[in-house]
Amino acid sequence: SALALAADAPDAGELGAREAAVAADPADHQARFDLAAAQIGAGQRDAAADNLLHIIAADREWNEGAARAKLLSLFEAVGLEDAWVAAQRRRLSLILFG
Repeated sequence: SALALAADAPDAGELGAREAAVAADPADHQARFDLAAAQIGAGQRDAAADNLLHIIAADREWNEGAARAKLLSLFEAVGLEDAWVAAQRRRLSLILFG
């Protein structure tokens, strides 16, 4: 899964364009999802997790659960025993069950 996530690494300027798209329309889940994918590729896992969790909180089933699937792939790439993953899983649980 780490290789698949790395494939989303943005080209120069692409990350800024995706950030601008989300800023222009914060409710555009596809733009936010694309930004999160680029952030993962750029090594910005905190920002990516924030964006994916934002989508999940707004619409759990958006795009057949794509945001949750991407977040779980990120967890696997980082390592399920990692402290960062544990913290993000708690945030996800609060959204899903809180």
